[in-house]
Amino acid sequence: MNNKIRSIIAAECKLAVDVATLQDDDDLYAKGLTSFASVQLMLGLEDVFDVEFSEKMLSRKTFQSISSIAAAITELQA
Repeated sequence: MNNKIRSIIAAECKLAVDVATLQDDDDLYAKGLTSFASVQLMLGLEDVFDVEFSEKMLSRKTFQSISSIAAAITELQA
């Protein structure tokens, strides 16, 4: 799952660093994720994983790291 998330980040977000260098718990906002890019990321994740983020999940915390994104997707798929 984390590799798919990395691919989506690479395709949808213009981070200040190469996605391949990110650790799963790195703060994506500190690496250049903008609010606009987080919306693009969310849409890409919904499409690839066939999920829909609930309103309560639409927060900075959900998209903060690869690990937090993976946890949210796991929760949505349960």
